[in-house]
Amino acid sequence: MGLVRCQNGHLFSEKKYGNICPYCNVVINKNMNMEEDPQGKFKDTIYLGDLEVLKPVTGWLVCLEGPSKGKDYRIIAEKNFLGRSGEMDIRVPGDDAIAEKNHAILVYDPEKNKTLILPGDSQGLAYILDEEDRWDAIYNPRELEAGDRIKIGKSVFIFVPLCGENDGFVFNWKEEKNELG
Repeated sequence: MGLVRCQNGHLFSEKKYGNICPYCNVVINKNMNMEEDPQGKFKDTIYLGDLEVLKPVTGWLVCLEGPSKGKDYRIIAEKNFLGRSGEMDIRVPGDDAIAEKNHAILVYDPEKNKTLILPGDSQGLAYILDEEDRWDAIYNPRELEAGDRIKIGKSVFIFVPLCGENDGFVFNWKEEKNELG
C-alpha cells in the first residue's frame, strides 16, 4: 500500500505525498545509509536529487463545523477533488455525509488567477452561503471569494485564498516565478 513513517512517527501514503510528511513537512530520506552516517548527524540533510517537485499552495479550506473542525486543507493549482477517500486531493475524514470520491471539485486556474468550486460527480450536493445567509446549491462552476462559506455534507468550510485578487492584494505563482528567476 506504500505507507511510510516519518522520524516524528506520522504514517502517510508515499504514493500521495511522496517523501514529505504532510503533517510535519519533514523530508524522508530513503537513500540514507547508516554506514555513511552511523551517528545520524546528516539525517536532516536534504540533497537536491531527493526533493520532489511540489505544487505550491494557492489557498485553503478551513473547517468551521463538522468532525474536522479546525483542520485546514491545501488547495493547489488546477483540479482538487474532495471526498472521504485517501485517493482524494482534499480528504475530509469522519463526515459520512460527504461522498467517498468526488463530492466537489475545487479548481485554481493559474491563467485567470481565480479559484472556482464545481459540483462533483457523486450524488451529494455542495452549497455556498449567499448574501441573504441561505445555502445555495452549486450546480455550475462558481468563482470563490475570500471568506466564502461552503457546506459539504455536515461540514462547513471557509475559503482562504493565497492566489487571486483579494482586497487589493494580488498574488500568483506564475508572476512570482518570473520575479525570482
